[in-house]
Amino acid sequence: MNHILKKIDEYYTEKLLAHGPTPAGVDWNGEEGQNLRFTQLLKIIPQKEPFSLTDLGCGYAQLYPFLITNGYADFSYTGIDISKEMIQQSEHLYNNAENCQFLVGSACIEPTDYCVASGLFNVKLDNSVEHWESFIIETLENMDRFSKKGFSCNFLTSYSDKHLMKDYLYYADPSFYFDYCKKNLSRHVALLHDYGLYEFTLLVRK
Repeated sequence: MNHILKKIDEYYTEKLLAHGPTPAGVDWNGEEGQNLRFTQLLKIIPQKEPFSLTDLGCGYAQLYPFLITNGYADFSYTGIDISKEMIQQSEHLYNNAENCQFLVGSACIEPTDYCVASGLFNVKLDNSVEHWESFIIETLENMDRFSKKGFSCNFLTSYSDKHLMKDYLYYADPSFYFDYCKKNLSRHVALLHDYGLYEFTLLVRK
């Protein structure tokens, strides 16, 4: 698994160095799509309640100000990313915030109410599909283990237009991951595949 993580680290660090703390710096097309993804992921959280959250693969932690802007007032945020440069950028941006912390890593290490992962499973590079899917399953199980109330994540969809698909990206079968989560992690699983992007979001509630 280390060789997979090393390639991911190098890929996203290069993006950040090239584009800075922008959607392109975490390999998204723009802010509108990024915010739409955040909206889907955060459907795992009842807005009125206090909560703790782990953002796995946080990038430059743009989810943190999105939470505040959208009325999530009483929460603590832990951002985890494999890229040391991403974490340094996050610490620089939010060094005065008392309710957040940032860690270099590839997995959740302490329990929080919720865990989210945006775009974490999209860029497989030249890794084999078999190895990449093993990485995904291992990560889903980690998120499940360390989330007390539930977790959410998104994937590029296998229903994307074939002529637009790229070899270095991973396009997931929605029914496979819904079925895996339903049979192995929780009976309370929602699949969102209706928000206008070539992707889907899974919500897994405890």
